[in-house]
Amino acid sequence: MSLPVTETLTVHVPLDGGRAYDIRIGRGLIDAAGDAVAALGGRRAAIVTDETVGALYAGRLRESLERAGLQAGVVTVAPGEGSKSYAGYAAVCDGLLGLKVERGDLVVALGGGVVGDLAGFAAATLRRGVRFVQVPTSLLAQVDSSVGGKTGINAPLGKNLIGAFHQPRLVLADTATLDTLSEREMRAGYAEVAKYGLIADAGFFDWCEANWRGIFSGGPEREAAVASCCRAKAAVVTRDEREDGERALLNLGHTFGHALERLTGYDPARLVHGEGVAIGLALAFRFSTRLGLCAGQEAGRVANHLALAGLPTRLQAVPGGCGGAEAIVDAMAQDKKVRDGALTFILARGIGQSFIAPGVDRAEVMAFLRDELAADAIA
Repeated sequence: MSLPVTETLTVHVPLDGGRAYDIRIGRGLIDAAGDAVAALGGRRAAIVTDETVGALYAGRLRESLERAGLQAGVVTVAPGEGSKSYAGYAAVCDGLLGLKVERGDLVVALGGGVVGDLAGFAAATLRRGVRFVQVPTSLLAQVDSSVGGKTGINAPLGKNLIGAFHQPRLVLADTATLDTLSEREMRAGYAEVAKYGLIADAGFFDWCEANWRGIFSGGPEREAAVASCCRAKAAVVTRDEREDGERALLNLGHTFGHALERLTGYDPARLVHGEGVAIGLALAFRFSTRLGLCAGQEAGRVANHLALAGLPTRLQAVPGGCGGAEAIVDAMAQDKKVRDGALTFILARGIGQSFIAPGVDRAEVMAFLRDELAADAIA
């Protein structure tokens, strides 16, 4: 069933070199996608999706593309982080080549962050570069991963270690797709929403504390939150597209979170990305407090809000455990922000006052994690 298109919010990403693009946010955009994608040119639009999302939306998206005169096909992968692998990448590339996608055509990523990263990386490398469109269907993808051009897959040694910067030509964030998300996936995506306030916008974090329930229930707060996060990310990406400086701030909580994902084997039954980020956000603020950078009440406020939204904030919350302090630090050693073997963290002087901290002492991190694990065991 087609949904009516409601008022659409647009966020512009003003990259140079003819690479600027729009992020369109609103309900019903999948059924109106054809004209928007066709306007980019090309004869074909190949949809990459997963089995879960594809069953819900691939047919509608394909119909919209074909109504606009595009030849459309679908490549489907299994849902979950397991598809962000060498094998998953090969399967998508083979599928796109089987659909005879040429350099002038388009790849359309329909799904959450896994599909967006995987399809984007395939597009970046297929025939040495094919244009692509993001149609994110999860809250996490709509507020974060679909914007900014980071694409890639996981390696056995760590998350997102194989990839490329490849900007989309258009992002269509149909917020009606969030109605079908599980409560767990909505919560996981909300961790990335809160992150934007914690990085550099204390006022937005205040707003989140007052309005998070409206985001979950599908009120106008949902579109407002997606647009606010996209504006914040677009501004950072425009200033630092390839993460040579301030873009690293967007990884607040991710050094801890990615390590936990690796230690749980990227098993969604144990931990999904947003849950790892939530624990990482709480840890980053508590670590900042330990280092004398941030007031304890600020760290407490962060953890309390995340917990109120139903997110985990302690290592003990990882089902099946996450190993000892040494295992966590070892997992961090493959973090993309490591420089000359030294750990780099995003720390905070307060809510909305995050900064890049290179060369953090490994022993300090180990001691902090041992104390966290001991406190969790007592609790």
